[in-house]
Amino acid sequence: MSIAEWPQDERPREKLLARGAVALSDAELLAIFLRTGLPGLSAVDMARELVADFGSLGALFSASVQDFSARRGLGPAKYAQFMAVKELARRVLAEELQAPDALSSPEAVRDYLRWTIGRREVEVFMVLFLTAQNRIIAVEEVAQGSVSETRVYPREIVRRALLHNAAAMIVAHNHPGGCPEASAADRALTATLKAALELVDIRLLDHFIVTAGHAESFAERGWL
Repeated sequence: MSIAEWPQDERPREKLLARGAVALSDAELLAIFLRTGLPGLSAVDMARELVADFGSLGALFSASVQDFSARRGLGPAKYAQFMAVKELARRVLAEELQAPDALSSPEAVRDYLRWTIGRREVEVFMVLFLTAQNRIIAVEEVAQGSVSETRVYPREIVRRALLHNAAAMIVAHNHPGGCPEASAADRALTATLKAALELVDIRLLDHFIVTAGHAESFAERGWL
C-alpha cells in the first residue's frame, strides 16, 4: 500500500505538519526526504530498510557516495541532497556557537563537534579560537592522521592562535574507534599544549575527545 492510501493522520508529511517533526520516527523523517519509494515498497518501508542496512541514521548520512548510490532507488543526485542537508545542519550548529552565551555550557560545543568530526574515519585535530569574551573567531582542523592517531604540533597551534589574536582556545579530536576515553598520550599532549599557550597568555578552556555519540570533556573531568 502506498503512503497516499494511508489514513491522513498517519502519513509522515501530514503528521509532521499536525504534530511537529519531533513526533516522527527516523524512518518517517527520512521518508519525507526520499519522497517516493519503490514498486511494492513505500517510502517509509524504504527508509526503514536504509536505516537498518547502514545501522543508524548517522551512519547513513556519513556513507560514501559509492555505498549510498549502491542502494536501490538512490544515486549521486540524492546523495548530493543528503550532503546538502548535512552541511546545512553543521552550519546551523556553527551559527549557534556564535551566540554570546553559547560557551557557557559545553553542550553547544559537543553538538557541533559530534556532527562535524564524530564520524570521521581518520583522526582529526580541531581548534576553536576564541576572543577574551569566549566568542568564536575561527574554527580550524590543524592536523589529520590515520584511523588510530594524528600528529599534533603545539608550536603550530600556538602560531595559529597568535595569528588569530586569540585569547582562549578549545581543542578537540575524534576517536574513529568509538571509545571516548583519553589515552596517556592525549593527556600528555593536553598538558604540553596548555603550558605552551600559557607562555603567550592564551587560555586552554577544554579538550574534547569526540565520537559519534559522545564528546568527553577534559575540563569536566578535572584534567585542565
